[in-house]
Amino acid sequence: MLAKLKIFNRVISEKNSPLVIAEVSANHNNSLSSTLKMIDVAAKIGVEAIKFQTFNLDDMTINIKKKEFMIKNQFSINAWNKRTLYDLYSEAHFPFEWHYKVFKKARSLGMICFSSVFDIVSLELLEKIKCPAYKIASLESLHFPLIEKVCATKKPIIISTGTLSLKEIDELIKFLKKNHCRNYAILHCVTEYPVNYKNVNLKTISYIKNKYKCIAGFSDHTSGLGAAINSVSFGANIIEKHFKVNHSAKSLDKDFSLDPKGMQLLIKEVKNAWESIGCVKKKLSKAEEVYKNYRRSIYAINNIRKNQKFNKDNIKIVRPGFGLMPKYYKKILGKKSSKNFKKGDPIRILDLK
Repeated sequence: MLAKLKIFNRVISEKNSPLVIAEVSANHNNSLSSTLKMIDVAAKIGVEAIKFQTFNLDDMTINIKKKEFMIKNQFSINAWNKRTLYDLYSEAHFPFEWHYKVFKKARSLGMICFSSVFDIVSLELLEKIKCPAYKIASLESLHFPLIEKVCATKKPIIISTGTLSLKEIDELIKFLKKNHCRNYAILHCVTEYPVNYKNVNLKTISYIKNKYKCIAGFSDHTSGLGAAINSVSFGANIIEKHFKVNHSAKSLDKDFSLDPKGMQLLIKEVKNAWESIGCVKKKLSKAEEVYKNYRRSIYAINNIRKNQKFNKDNIKIVRPGFGLMPKYYKKILGKKSSKNFKKGDPIRILDLK
């Protein structure tokens, strides 16, 4: 039985084009008006699903300058370095009081709006505003107490697997099944910002899909489009990509986010890539049947009299394809013609003595 996931009326399966999710993350820039504008822009360019990150800051980390809570020069994004975890997450925090207005706006424009959930307090908030599905971020994917609570909602769960080994993914799947969760999708992800293309390893998507027989996808942290589009060839049913309003936007996630033009192109090319997969080719398409007539075949290139032998000077393999196929060329050399031919006449099997 083919795996299937449904969020509202959107079916995610092998029979449907992959769902492209626009991830807002820290690109809200601590501005409600900018966030609402982002939703308008997303709807205009054809985004089906938009996602936020919901966390209670005091549940995420501790506001302390102790060594292990400090970020040194560990990341390629300078804005992340030389600050505390609490300070970093404060900048990325999506205020609780914005959620109702933001979700209502997205829904009014026909988009699926949901959130990554990081703690129980946030889950309770999202349940109140009827969040239709939940994302579990990579660094929370072994947070089993949280995942257990999310499973209990009976809503679709999308889980990223950045930093997880194959053994840990196996442990995660077993935990989901233990909690009677069947309504889930597993996204291949590399927790690196932006990720080096050599580290992407898209074959992991087909591995997940084949082993666990589930909906699979790709949470993309590269700076371009190529990996996300290519993921369709490896079976991605869901593709998540960070989204920003404009190219020059300054945010924590700007280096691996797409602007509206890029996101619109991604949506278009993901659909094209999916439609291109098709099936094992068994017969020609109607369009291709027309072109079949323009293959090569055997034609008279000079006038040929009845009983004259076919030779290299009077027949040739040329286009179009209304004569004998090229494979018969050597077989008919030296054979006698059964009728007269004019230059440009096709040679057919009945024309041989």
